[in-house]
Order: sequence, then C-alpha cells, then structure tokens
Amino acid sequence: MPRSYILAFESSCDDTSVAILDTDYNIAVNLLSSQPEHLAYGGVLPELASRLHLKHILLLTQSALSMSNLSLTDMSAIAVSINPGLIGSLIVGLSFAKSLAWSLSLPLITVNHMLAHVFANLIDHKDITPPFLALVVSGGHTELVYFKSFTDFEIVGKTVDDAAGESFDKAAKLLGLGFPGGPLIDKLAKDGDPSFVKFPRGMSQKDNFNFSYSGLKTSIKTWIYSQEEDILKEKLPDICASVQQAIIEPLINKSVRWAVQHQVPAILIAGGVAANSALRGQLTEKAGKHGIRVFYPSQGLCMDNAAMVAAAAIPKYTSGQYANLTVNAFSQKGTKTL
Repeated sequence: MPRSYILAFESSCDDTSVAILDTDYNIAVNLLSSQPEHLAYGGVLPELASRLHLKHILLLTQSALSMSNLSLTDMSAIAVSINPGLIGSLIVGLSFAKSLAWSLSLPLITVNHMLAHVFANLIDHKDITPPFLALVVSGGHTELVYFKSFTDFEIVGKTVDDAAGESFDKAAKLLGLGFPGGPLIDKLAKDGDPSFVKFPRGMSQKDNFNFSYSGLKTSIKTWIYSQEEDILKEKLPDICASVQQAIIEPLINKSVRWAVQHQVPAILIAGGVAANSALRGQLTEKAGKHGIRVFYPSQGLCMDNAAMVAAAAIPKYTSGQYANLTVNAFSQKGTKTL
C-alpha cells in the first residue's frame, strides 16, 4: 500500500515553515525560515511578517520537495494552520494551501495552531495514547486541555489574563536581556537561586485550575525598578531563577493536581514554553511521584513549525475531516477544533 504524505504550512506569526510528514508521524522534511528583521523593533510587526511570508513560502515549498525527493503528486493532503495568530500572516499560508489543494484536487485540512503544538509530541513519542492532559504554554496562551481521544477534548483550565510565555518576555525586557525572553531567562537561571526573590504565585489559593500572570508581571516590574543597577547585574542569574520559578510553579502544581484527581496517566507539555528546562524537569519529577508520565517535544519541535501542523492533521486525514475551500483564517485565541 502506498505511503500517505501530508504537505503542511505554518505561518501564524513570524516564522514561515513547510513540512512533509507521512501518516505514521515520520518527518520527511521540516523547513523553517525565521524573520530576524523584527529584532530591530523589539517585537513582531504584523505587516512586515505577512510580506516576508509571501517572499519565503514558495521557495520553502520547492526546497522541501527537492530535499525529500518527493513531488506534489506524491502528496495525499494539504494541511495548514488557520488560527490563532496574526491574521495577515495566517491568510498567506491559507491562501497558498488552498491554491495547492484546488490545483491538485487534494483534501484541505485546517489546524488550530495551539492544537498543533500538542501533536508535536506524537512525532517524538509515537506510543502516546489518550486519555492525557496537555499543558499548553506559549507567548499568548496558557491552558490545561484534557484529551479523551485525539479529536475529543475540552479546556479544563486557562489563564484569566496574561500568558506564561508573555511573562518571560516581559521580565526579560525589563532586565535588558532581549527577545524572546524565555530561552534567555532559562539559560541564566541554571546558575541562579530560585528562592532569591519570592515573587507571587498567581491564584495559588484558588480551588480551580486557572492561572493568572498579570499580578506577577507587575510585581517583577516593581521589584526591578526598586533595585540598584549593580544588584541587577550582580544577581542576574538569581533574579532569572526567581522569575522562572514563579512562572512555572503554578503550571506544575495545577497540572499534577488535575491529573491526580482525574486519574489521568500522562501529561503532555506543548507550546514554546515547553522548551523550558526547569518546567520539563520539575514537572517530570513531581508527576512521577504519582506514577504519571510526562512527555514533551524535542527542542526544535517546541517552536512554531509545520511538522506539528501535519501531525495534528493526521487524525483528521484518517477520519476524513476535510475543510471546504471557502474556509477563512481567524485570530481568536484558544485551542479549538476546526
């Protein structure tokens, strides 16, 4: 029986990515073009991002086909992320994917970007089976999502204000470290004392599974502005470790508590913050005490990429859940079924 391949596109923010996966979650190729042009502005400029996606997506597609020794006629479906994200960027990827699907008479599969981050775990850990709890953490999202099956899931906890990844970026900016802040703080925190500053843990006294980071961001800002410049430089690793611990501790505690209460055997970490070494290590250790397994993608698959989009499309492909070519992109946040 011929192998089925899915050609996938990711363009939700400032990274253009094209990938080809087979339906056994094996990567044939996964290419990404980042956009360093945004660094000069301290953040992503939406209009610039859209124009750069237009510039890169065809070249990446041609390279992906060449490097994989495959052709468009070998593809069985086209997949693309259509929310959440920058609407102009999403439209570039969707329009390109629609064109290919129409011209090749292939099914189009639309994917939620955050759901794709969850399915990135399947590429590295093919033995994962539901039920499981997914901790989805990125620059714009913080959610706990319970999966009864790969296509039947519900959000059981979420941030009521800001996201965990956003807190990393804000703290890094206040400390003059640069953007994105998560990897920079994680690196410095390895040599620091997480108890140096006792920053608040949002909603720690609440008997629910929601999160809050707006108060923490304010507390970090207030504390930094109250310190002498010499202290900030001398104690930078300790400050980073303290910030990091305040961000990840509620994520760990509430994830494990929900999994224990509902007898869920596995927790998956997903999103850009899934790359954080302290979150990985501490969650694995705490969950392990209750016999709960923890999974997370390899470092490269934690970032935005098209391989995860293809992975999320596989259950839809096998069950025939295809999108109409009239489908449009939208920027609404959250993990949704499309």
